[in-house]
Amino acid sequence: MQQQLQAVWEQLRIDLCGVQDTAALVQIRVAYLGKKGKVTELLKGLQAVPAEQKKTIGQLINDLKRRAEESIAQTQERLAAEELERKVLSAEKYDVSLPSTEKKGSYHPITLVQRELEDIFHSMGFTVEDFPEIVDDFACFEALNIPKHHPARDMQDTYYLSNGQLLKTHTSAAQNSIMRKYGAPLRAIFPGRCFRNESTDASHENTFFQMEGMMIDKDISISNLIYFMKTMLSEVFQRDVSVRLRPGFFPFVEPGFELDVNCQICGGTGCPSCKHSGWLELCPCGMIHPNVLRYGGIDPDEYTGFAFGLGLTRLAMMKYGVSDIRDFNSGDLASLAQFTAK
Repeated sequence: MQQQLQAVWEQLRIDLCGVQDTAALVQIRVAYLGKKGKVTELLKGLQAVPAEQKKTIGQLINDLKRRAEESIAQTQERLAAEELERKVLSAEKYDVSLPSTEKKGSYHPITLVQRELEDIFHSMGFTVEDFPEIVDDFACFEALNIPKHHPARDMQDTYYLSNGQLLKTHTSAAQNSIMRKYGAPLRAIFPGRCFRNESTDASHENTFFQMEGMMIDKDISISNLIYFMKTMLSEVFQRDVSVRLRPGFFPFVEPGFELDVNCQICGGTGCPSCKHSGWLELCPCGMIHPNVLRYGGIDPDEYTGFAFGLGLTRLAMMKYGVSDIRDFNSGDLASLAQFTAK
């Protein structure tokens, strides 16, 4: 019986070596593993084996069946790889350097605004930093003077992950890391995508882009903050833009402000984008809270600084006259194709 098993195995190996296509492999599978296949017939032949040998012979047949299945599967993989190689070799070759006859692509409007702002702030001595979208509770809240159970956390509508981390709700989550990295003095911006579990409308999205900025040095004041914000906006819009500064509460700044820009969609007359107020909230900002400086390893008795969280998505709305913030994440090529690549 063992000699018969070995003969079947050797013949299977010979047959598989000569297989050139999937159809032939299917025939071999049926010939060996089908209802009337050679391996199946061996199993049926166990009835004639003496009782004391049945267990041993049965194990040998099952081992043969396993090896046959593995060998057939490996042959299938070989045939698939050979077929792919034939398709690649027979594929039509083309010159990738030839000009395309299709329409040219373009950058997303938020990317265009972000790159423009990076150039503007770089010209004013700011470094551009990157930061992960997944952060821990300390970076997003506690290092920003927002301890556990602080009511400000209820305003964030945070997406928490199963491992205890979270999707950052604001680019301010990078402040502590940047302060620890550079110390003082420093000038840095760090753009990024933010996430909040909130209802969407013409001016709110659950996924949006911000650009955080910090300037820390000796004798920094609110006047420095206003100067940099107005300079930035005049460069972006290439014209004077009306802004207003009103008090705002944010635990990581003291005092805190809301920098609003006159709605560029309706010219200040009122529309759904500005909730018919004529103004659009663009940039929460203020003087960095002493506790935040301490968390970042900077002495608040020696240094002061300002921070701002510029809404890139809303700024793109104002710059390009997009009335609904949801258009940016819609994937609508007809809507996005109007923006020219730089």
